[in-house]
Amino acid sequence: MIDTHELQLQINALKEKLQPLKNALHIDALANYIEELEAVTQEPDFWNNVEKATSVQKDLTDMKKRLNGFENLQQQIGDLHVGLELAALAEAEEQESLLQEVQNGIKQWQEVYTELHLETLFTDKLDDNNAIVTLHAGAGGTEAMDWTEMLYRMYSRFAEQMNFELRELNMVDGEEAGIKSVSFSLKGKHAYGWLRSEHGVHRLVRISPFDASGRRHTSFASCEVLPELSTEIEIKIRPEDLRVDTYRSTGKGGQHVNKTDSAVRLTHLPTGIVAACQAERSQIQNKETAMKMLQAKLYKLAQEKQKESIDDLKGEQLEIAWGSQIRSYVFCPYTLVKDHRTEYEEIDVENVMNGHIQGFVNAYLEQKAGLKQCLN
Repeated sequence: MIDTHELQLQINALKEKLQPLKNALHIDALANYIEELEAVTQEPDFWNNVEKATSVQKDLTDMKKRLNGFENLQQQIGDLHVGLELAALAEAEEQESLLQEVQNGIKQWQEVYTELHLETLFTDKLDDNNAIVTLHAGAGGTEAMDWTEMLYRMYSRFAEQMNFELRELNMVDGEEAGIKSVSFSLKGKHAYGWLRSEHGVHRLVRISPFDASGRRHTSFASCEVLPELSTEIEIKIRPEDLRVDTYRSTGKGGQHVNKTDSAVRLTHLPTGIVAACQAERSQIQNKETAMKMLQAKLYKLAQEKQKESIDDLKGEQLEIAWGSQIRSYVFCPYTLVKDHRTEYEEIDVENVMNGHIQGFVNAYLEQKAGLKQCLN
């Protein structure tokens, strides 16, 4: 039987979350800003600059969704209280059904709250950008290449759940199995904000299917996550600092892709940073995409080095092996996925490998937000 007193305590706890969320979302200022933007959209020359107008419309839609979501949470708290009162007055047979509705309402409230709360954690100026992700096999040979392919599948499933558009940019298959490396873009709301928590080395512990003796193996793969830069951010690369290599594409793409030297690999000579693309049919298109990838890599490196330009930067390569992992995925002798930065963990490894990584992302963003508040 559902405990009425326990439900009342849960509703009270939910209500206490509203004011901090209201402050974090800047609800009062948001309502005023929506009014200002709506007035702007009514100006006669609003659509003269289509790009700017589209951006304003997008901001307006996002802000209205945030405001409406918060107002609905407030309304639902009242509805839950009413539901409890009705249950208290109902006959025994009907009471259990009404309490179940309240319990379901609490669960739905928490889901909406979590989604809105995440909005307050996307604080990086590039969080709303699309993401470019590259996976590399590390220590572990064929096992590591298989692990890289497993991670690619995990992020593909995650992209489906988030309604992100995934586009494969470049892939190098393993000799026996798996993937040596793969680059792909993810397009969608807060794509980079969601994926930046995945940047680092991922460690796998399992009984290897490639070991006839059935021994336990440890393998590593790195995940590089970069924001796709907008045209507002300009990274200048001197032609003399760039080496361009063309080669024949492999894998998917049809006869045209495989029979011409359409794939492009760019190397930034001062840093040694490489970007490659073979997703397009033409060499020109592949070069454009590879250049965007290279610019994103250099931009992130410049940020890390706290430089205003990319001059005199030297690339650093984190060793994809022991001691550098951000997260461990243990399949044997027990099942556990643990993030070593936040200590967040889940025991359902299969669920995580099917793309359910939201808990890890949320824990990472919460930690970053907490650290930022401490520094301010």
